[in-house]
Amino acid sequence: MPVQAMLPAVLVDLINGWGSVPRAEAGEQAAPYPPHADLIGRLALPEHVGAGMTDAELQRVADLLHPIFAATHIGERAIRTTDLLTRSGLRPALLAEGSSIRSNWLVEDPETAVLAAAASALYGQLTGSDPNRLGTCTGDRCADAYIDASPAGHRRFCSITCQNRARVAAFRRRRAAST
Repeated sequence: MPVQAMLPAVLVDLINGWGSVPRAEAGEQAAPYPPHADLIGRLALPEHVGAGMTDAELQRVADLLHPIFAATHIGERAIRTTDLLTRSGLRPALLAEGSSIRSNWLVEDPETAVLAAAASALYGQLTGSDPNRLGTCTGDRCADAYIDASPAGHRRFCSITCQNRARVAAFRRRRAAST
């Protein structure tokens, strides 16, 4: 079965919406999961594969992905991503389309399609650009994943909201220390 690499934004949404660590850090363990129909539609999987996905399966995949973003060394990211590529059974293939040939990824087991789509996205991210552009938020009570697309490559927060919270907290600490 052909599998397309997950878009970076979808990869991050999967981890942040279903991952145990981001949900626990934010105190959202008891909160309902986001509607997974939205995510499944963005995964570009065949309908029969995506329709059967459960929150538990999405959480399992998200929990396998989060440590790659949390890793501080590219060697650990490489080892963990290679493990995901192997676990998913992802293999390269060439597909003929008219008079041209294009590369593709295939999996035998449709149940590994989401993991395979995520692993191929990470493979592309780690080999196609700076492997240090993956990270987790340094904000208080947040462990959300992000992919740094900023020009400078110095992102530390998952969102402007977390960045602003950190700045306000730092300002208040400085102000309290000066009085």
